[in-house]
Amino acid sequence: MTRGRFIALEGGEGVGKSTQLRLLAEALRTRGVAVVTTREPGGTPGAEAIRAMLLDPAGEGWGPRAEALLFAAARADHVDRLIGPALARGDWVLTDRYLDSSRAYQGGGSGLDDAQIMTLHRIGSGGLLPDRTVLLELAPDLAAQRLAARDLGQTDRIGGRDAGYHARVASAFRQFAQDDPARFALVDADGTPGAVHARVLAAIA
Repeated sequence: MTRGRFIALEGGEGVGKSTQLRLLAEALRTRGVAVVTTREPGGTPGAEAIRAMLLDPAGEGWGPRAEALLFAAARADHVDRLIGPALARGDWVLTDRYLDSSRAYQGGGSGLDDAQIMTLHRIGSGGLLPDRTVLLELAPDLAAQRLAARDLGQTDRIGGRDAGYHARVASAFRQFAQDDPARFALVDADGTPGAVHARVLAAIA
């Protein structure tokens, strides 16, 4: 059986990853492609439990190293129980965030070494990388407007960090894309959902 394809949608807060994942899944299904949609952290019962621990805004939260370990543990379960089996049976897997979010947030944002994050990924998830990573980019002011409309002032523990943190995250994402153009596709997330969807389709074609 032919292995399925693995596509990750990445980017900062408010760029429209969830909307674009839904539109992409619908487009592929109309073409007869078997599609599994998922998210990180999450996707399996164990990973969803870790998600609640990481993102629930109550309490003081976790330090960068503990965050990186928890994300890696959630991803290991996600790959073992959902992503790997789906790819093996020939399905396409679309995920809202994956490894590069850990690299950008715990690495670029919080200052952890990228090589250490990649080592955790090799240990926990066998080093599995997407066939294509679609990086959605949006100006910070436009992203803030979308977040305000979506969240009504409520955000999770990581999303609520300061502008400097999120600027470092965005810079890290862009550097990853520049360093690995064969895997990454940069997509302008400004415009209507339909217009951005057309760019996403072109990026994975």
